[in-house]
Amino acid sequence: MKRIYAMYWSATGTTKKVVTTIAETLAQLAGMSYAVIDFTLPAERQSAPCFEEQDMVIFGTPVYAGRVPNILVKYLQTMQGGGAYAVPVVVFGNRNFDDALIELRNILEADGFHTIAGAAFAGEHAFSTTLGAGRPDANDLQEAHAFTEKLWKKIQDGTCQTPAQVAGNDPIAPYYTPRDRAGNPINILKVKPKTHAELCHACGLCVRVCPMGSIDPQDPTLVPGSCIKCCACVKKCPTGAKYYDDAGYLYHKEALELEYKRRAKNAIFL
Repeated sequence: MKRIYAMYWSATGTTKKVVTTIAETLAQLAGMSYAVIDFTLPAERQSAPCFEEQDMVIFGTPVYAGRVPNILVKYLQTMQGGGAYAVPVVVFGNRNFDDALIELRNILEADGFHTIAGAAFAGEHAFSTTLGAGRPDANDLQEAHAFTEKLWKKIQDGTCQTPAQVAGNDPIAPYYTPRDRAGNPINILKVKPKTHAELCHACGLCVRVCPMGSIDPQDPTLVPGSCIKCCACVKKCPTGAKYYDDAGYLYHKEALELEYKRRAKNAIFL
């Protein structure tokens, strides 16, 4: 390996935590340093990086509705792998990663990367503070360390197969659709966060962390752009001013919290 990269989209920090843990562990084992490419914010997605043979990219995205977030696909397809090695990593909100990992693997392969392993880790769901609360936690990060140690051994042994054999359907299945009690689809695509005016100090933090650049910098109570429900503005607001009150959104959130209380298992593929 010539260079190691941790590259990720991480609105609330869960994907960042897993990807950087793997990259840092791999760098330590290899006696190298690693570089970070964080493409969460719009300004960082104006152009995509190019890689070279013998580069190693630990590449992470969250899972949205069982898939790679569709707002990222066009950007991801502009990357140039250049024969670099890649490890696709997805982080899911304690429900399931469905086809996200194999979708990310396929995108990276089409970009010219050679995927040699893959992993799916559970994280705290964007909508919730109880669904997968606090994950990835110390146990998850220990699993990430163990995964990386096995990955390093395979790299040293020269036994890494490519493309990485990971779980999922190919062709990729449709996006997961939330449903109400009667089985009717719940559409929350146009739902946007509200603001408790009495709690908002107009500090502008929500404007700065929005990965879509959708919050009005002159009036942070307004969201003229599209909202992907990443909840960065909700979870990072220091006063708790941001919230959602849409009935469909709240029903979906509560249904997930009730159905997926168990501790979801991580999955690694080497």
